[in-house]
Parts: sequence; C-alpha cells; structure tokens
Amino acid sequence: MSYPGDRQATDTVLLVRPVAFHGNPETVDSNAFQRPPAAADPQAEQAAAAVEFDGLVDTLRTAGVNVIVVSDTAQPPTPDSVFPNNWVSFHADGTAVLYPMMAPSRRGERRRDILEMLSREHGFHVARVLDLSGHEADDRFLESTGSMVLDRVHRVAYACLSARTDPAVLAEAAQQLDYEPLAFAALDKEGLPIYHTNVLMCIGQDFAVVCEEAISDAGQRAAVRQRLEDTGHEVVPIRFEQMCSFAGNMLELASVDGERLLALSSRALDALDAGQRATLAARCRLVAAPVAAIEDGGGGSVRCMLAAVHLPRRV
Repeated sequence: MSYPGDRQATDTVLLVRPVAFHGNPETVDSNAFQRPPAAADPQAEQAAAAVEFDGLVDTLRTAGVNVIVVSDTAQPPTPDSVFPNNWVSFHADGTAVLYPMMAPSRRGERRRDILEMLSREHGFHVARVLDLSGHEADDRFLESTGSMVLDRVHRVAYACLSARTDPAVLAEAAQQLDYEPLAFAALDKEGLPIYHTNVLMCIGQDFAVVCEEAISDAGQRAAVRQRLEDTGHEVVPIRFEQMCSFAGNMLELASVDGERLLALSSRALDALDAGQRATLAARCRLVAAPVAAIEDGGGGSVRCMLAAVHLPRRV
C-alpha cells in the first residue's frame, strides 16, 4: 500500500552536538564497527568529534538542508549523544516515538525538551508521543531508525534482528505506526550479528543500497530484494568490506529547494566503486563529510547522526 502523504526524504534534520563524545564500553560488545574504547583518549576523541560535527553541519547547510542543532548536556553522561536517530523518530502524522535503548548510558539521550523545542521554536506539530522505553525493564530493545530502515511511502520497516532489535518491540512499533515489519537475520563476515539495520542498508525514493551478503538466509535475502523491487526500488548491492566502511549508512534528504541529496561520510563515498557512484549520482547529489573519529569511536556514521524530522508544520 502506498501512502502519498508521506515522503521518503525530508529537508529537515536534527543533530545533537556532543560535549563528551568517546568510545562507550557499554556498546562495544554488540557493535563490531566500534573501536575498543581503550584504544583512544576521550578528550582527544571529543575534540576531533566536535570538529567533524561542525563540518557535517556546514556541509549539509551548504547543500540546502534545514539543520537544527541541539547541544548535548553534561549530565547525565551520554557519550553516544551524537547519534540521535537511535532514540527518537518523527513521522508525518505528528507522531514522535521514544525508543528503548540497550546501553544504560544511552537512555539519558531521550529528551522531551527537544520535542518541545521543535514545536516552540521551529513550528513543528507533535500530535502524539509514543513512548516505548518501558520495554527496557524487560531487557527488550528497539533503537529507532538504527534498528529499522523505513520505507515511509510504502510503509515497510526493514529490520535485522539483534540484541538491540527485539522482534516483539518491532511488531508493536510497526503496529502503532501502521508499518509492515520485514525482519531478517544479518551477520558480518565473522558471523557476528550486525547491530543495526542502517549500517547494511539505505532506502531512498527509488533505490536501495543493501549488503545482501550479510543476509545469511537465502530465503530472507530473496524476500528483502523482492519487497524492495516490488515497491519500485533499484537494488544497489554493496560488499562486506564496503559495509564496514559505512557505505550502507546513508540517508536520502531533500534541499529546501527540492533537490535530491544523499548524505554519507567521506569514508563511505571512497568505498563505493565507480558504477555504484554513478547509479546513486544519477538520482541524488552525493553530499559527503569526513567523520572518521566519530565512526571509529562510536561505530556509527553520518546516517546515525541524523534524526530526520518528518513532522508536519503547525497551521
């Protein structure tokens, strides 16, 4: 089913400026993309992350994206606050969703004051707050658009199951938001579960970048491809080594003038081959920024830093 009122890409993103970014020991066991925290100095990590954060903000604004920046708070300590797409999602019907987070240190990232700010200062309408965080009491988690990659037009929520993506919470979120959940298993080259779906796939308006090699079950792999093709998406496969360079961690955006953009990191762009670049560039302008310190320390890239604001404007 198609929902013509919803668009895949928005021209507005929310970013949270870090104040104490560093590798989080609570997340490293479930995130193979993250460098062991002992390998870096936290003060140096924060200094590098601050430079990269400001560079990404400038790059997006230059490309014509409406960027809303909120500063993290010093207390409680939230070393991963630069990745707001894991605790909140915003939807065209006015729903804002708060999600259950696996790492206790990440739960302090959820801030209702940010929802109020979007309404008070930026004119967005939050009609409903769906709070799923109570599932943390039962050790069941779903980390927003990290755990789910949403086809917002055709209402399909793609999700690789992991310690951070519980099938029961996925089903509840999908039911509440009127999405079809499409769950599958995904493993990295070493056979470890991939922690978030948005490092292995990106869904744009008419394309999908997918590390199909990571979908371990042949039937599930075929089902994912079939669903994508049935909804009009050209599948752009990437390889394991490209996924490890965050080539699946992208987000299609729109400029305020309506230009199609694809936000990604410089590392991800460098990992793409000429054919993949050409396929994507034929649809979107590729907008890249270097965020290597954030990628190494946090195990996430540009898409993880962007909370896409799909809320309606107040009338």
